[in-house]
Amino acid sequence: MILDLSDPATLGALGAGALALLLLVVVLAMSARLRDLSRAQAQLTGTLAGLADAQARAEAGTAAALTDGAARTAASLGALQQRLAAIDAAQSRIEDLSSNVLGLQDILSNKQTRGAFGEIQLHDLVAKALPPDAFTWQATLTNGRRADCLIHMPDPPGPLVIDAKFPLESYEALLAEPSQTTKTAFRAALRTHIRAIADKYVLPGETADGACLFLPSEAIYAELHANHPEIVREGFVARVWIVSPTTMMATLNTLRAVLKDHRMREQAGDIRRALAALGRDVELIVERAAKLESHFDQARRDVEGIATAAERAGRRAERLDAFDFGEEAAAKPRLAPVIRRG
Repeated sequence: MILDLSDPATLGALGAGALALLLLVVVLAMSARLRDLSRAQAQLTGTLAGLADAQARAEAGTAAALTDGAARTAASLGALQQRLAAIDAAQSRIEDLSSNVLGLQDILSNKQTRGAFGEIQLHDLVAKALPPDAFTWQATLTNGRRADCLIHMPDPPGPLVIDAKFPLESYEALLAEPSQTTKTAFRAALRTHIRAIADKYVLPGETADGACLFLPSEAIYAELHANHPEIVREGFVARVWIVSPTTMMATLNTLRAVLKDHRMREQAGDIRRALAALGRDVELIVERAAKLESHFDQARRDVEGIATAAERAGRRAERLDAFDFGEEAAAKPRLAPVIRRG
């Protein structure tokens, strides 16, 4: 069969078939494209699901890390707050200590308050070592001078004066600038103070032939003996003995022993009378004990006599029970031994 291309119907049929074929090709291509798009969409969906899971895991890890970091941060902040509180407390204590040091410096910079400061330390030492009636504070002597402390020692040596003031200014100048000038000034101040004590408080017939200079600082005492021994020797010559808190306590213990010995010697007569009375009491006890022993001996003999009579009465009861009325041989009395006393 031959197609007539000049025939419009034939051309129309051919055009329609080509168009149908083209449409079929397009449909097939679209179907393949849709299948590819479906597979791509499925893959994209899996990828998105994986990304969502990874994002969820990342968010969970981030949240846990943030929570842990927040906890550590809170703990660090708490520890920091505690340390800051401790620093504040330490700063407060340092401020209090600084105020106390400034107060002590103010006390020691004034002669009157410095003397009171030394008297407080001396008061504590004396009150611990001696009985209350063995000393007097601020005692007035016949020359009108007031002694910081007067120990009532027996004669000899007599009442002992203890001075509680000390030249601090020259010592502070020596510490601030240790030079020959400050050393000379320190020695001069001590010599002047030693002479003043000897003139004021060493009164023949009224006080002891010496006095004590109390230094409430072991540092000054060590400085004197280490670097200024000539001052200590001059004090010995002037009969002014320089003492520190440690040596003051040893001196007070020695004075207490002297006072105790003196009071014992004063009370020796009373002690002898008390011992004599005690001896008489002991003799009376011995005498009464001897009498009591003799009473015990008599009671023992009486008990032995009672036992003998009871034994004899028992034998007679046995004979009566056996209807034996014969003569009973007289039993020899049992005599208790006689205790002779020399």
